[in-house]
Amino acid sequence: MIRESLKQSTAAWIAATAAVAAVVAVAVVIAEFWSGIGDSEISEAGWFAMGLGIVVTLALGVGLMTLVFFSNRRGYDETARRDL
Repeated sequence: MIRESLKQSTAAWIAATAAVAAVVAVAVVIAEFWSGIGDSEISEAGWFAMGLGIVVTLALGVGLMTLVFFSNRRGYDETARRDL
């Protein structure tokens, strides 16, 4: 039982390390492309629009995931299933 737990823990660490490596690799590629573009300036309105878009997108994602979790915990999903 301890060996199985240790294998799962090791697998989780390997998966987390691979995910972090993938994020770093993508960040490096994006940085290279960004510097290859040259002089690209964003106005204050552009930064504001980008920030607003990020906040709205995150709020939408968090809100929808919250609805999914509440629906699951309160059993609303069970009434729609007829295969049980």
